[in-house]
Amino acid sequence: MQFGPCPIAAAEGAILAHAVRTPEHRLKKGRVLSAHDIAGLKAAGIDEVIVARLEPGDVAEDIAAARIAAPCAGTQVRVAEAFTGRVNLYAEADGVAVVDAARVDALNAIDEAITLATVAPFVRVARGQMLATIKIIPFAAPEAAVNAAEALLAAGPLVRVAPFVPRRAALISTALADTKDAILDKNRDALSARLTALGSDIMFERRVPHAAEPLAEAIAEAHAAGADPILVFGASAITDRRDAIPAAVDLAGGTVTHFGMPVDPGNLLLTARIGEADVIGLPGCARSPKLNGIDFVLWRKLAGLPIGRREMVAMGVGGLLSEIPSRPQPREAASTAGLHAPRIAAIVLAAGRSSRMGSNKLLADVHGKPMVRHAVEAALASSATPVIVVTGNEADKVRAALDGMDVRFVENPDFSDGLSASLKCGINAVPENCDGALVMLGDMPGVQTVLIDRLIAAFSPEDDRHICVATRRGKRGNPVLWSRRFFTEIQAIQGDVGARNLIGENAELVCEVEAGDDAPLIDIDTPAALHAYLEGGA
Repeated sequence: MQFGPCPIAAAEGAILAHAVRTPEHRLKKGRVLSAHDIAGLKAAGIDEVIVARLEPGDVAEDIAAARIAAPCAGTQVRVAEAFTGRVNLYAEADGVAVVDAARVDALNAIDEAITLATVAPFVRVARGQMLATIKIIPFAAPEAAVNAAEALLAAGPLVRVAPFVPRRAALISTALADTKDAILDKNRDALSARLTALGSDIMFERRVPHAAEPLAEAIAEAHAAGADPILVFGASAITDRRDAIPAAVDLAGGTVTHFGMPVDPGNLLLTARIGEADVIGLPGCARSPKLNGIDFVLWRKLAGLPIGRREMVAMGVGGLLSEIPSRPQPREAASTAGLHAPRIAAIVLAAGRSSRMGSNKLLADVHGKPMVRHAVEAALASSATPVIVVTGNEADKVRAALDGMDVRFVENPDFSDGLSASLKCGINAVPENCDGALVMLGDMPGVQTVLIDRLIAAFSPEDDRHICVATRRGKRGNPVLWSRRFFTEIQAIQGDVGARNLIGENAELVCEVEAGDDAPLIDIDTPAALHAYLEGGA
């Protein structure tokens, strides 16, 4: 890859290496400079820029990132679209992240252009949480390095999610002469809360004296009832393999697989097997709602992962969870904390009067289906959710055209007031948990799911990408993705206009996403435009 200063006259088609601000525009790094850009830079008195140019043997950053990301992702992992050389991987289910750490290291050692960062192995993750990010550091990676990465990944994915599977657990509590029922109730409540959060529950409970014989009978009874796991909460902590709980496992016909774990709190935990079921002797910290060793074990068990000796002894790195004066740890924090995929709603504006068409253009036949259905299908197939359709003119007919589709309808009674009224209706319907909204026009049937997902991939408020605009050869079009921070300003717009003025007023927060075709620029307003679109075979 060539990199360095370049005269403005020779910079067209090159990749801008550093952002350039002029009185009229702010060109961000990574932009492929167009003739229009060059003219603006010349007018601003800029005669040289730092650029990059790909050479034979280079793989463009987005293509390289996408090629590596796809085989990295295993089961229950979603691969986002590439943008600025980055592809994020997200969990598709609640569960445990399984990461092949050794092969992650091997991938990162191939070439400095290629990086892969993941969550820690065996952490609990939630659906939508980011698991990993692949980033190409320069604007391109060597073809040989990308090929080497693909060869390494041919052996299998590096990141997957083992989803939680509902299980019917047993809880057996032992009691001494002075043990109060309130203590046992508290223990049960703590375990029940943990299990419920993971989609399981307690189906069998017994309270027995703290002695091997009655405990063995309860374990055998729980096993016969089909419980798995069998959780044993002792009135006194396990201190030896010959203590009451391991002795009871032996009497019941089970086998202790490991005693103790290199996690603190949680050291005095025991794992055992009876038939196909796991028996877990709980440490005293299991009654605490704070993160501790029992969580590490329950996550794996309920995700269908093994919890034998090999797994237990490997928990030491990252196993120090105690608060200590020199380095307090906020164990109350949610164990599923982490970056999530942007929560983006899609708003399809389908309320207009179609005054230049002569009839409702959204109901016109486009390749065998109503025009509006194309836009909604593209939105539904994307990562945007929910999809909100704003109706107005002939609302019943538009609803009928979208019959059977999983959308939320919002009717704009003031549709004759213009586009802004429909836009505000859509914004009002966006759920509170959404980070932004992607606004689409129902009369743009050429917009495809891949473009929608690229806009969502580009959205990154922490990188000042609050407004993501679809473009074609540098000309801005639709859809446009808006960060929630602009919702209040959108609500103040009046008349038959959209929110374009906000784009011009917030240039430093705008990200342009180049489309692969002319779809962002093609809306159909007249019979002639519809005829031309159909004749074009789009």
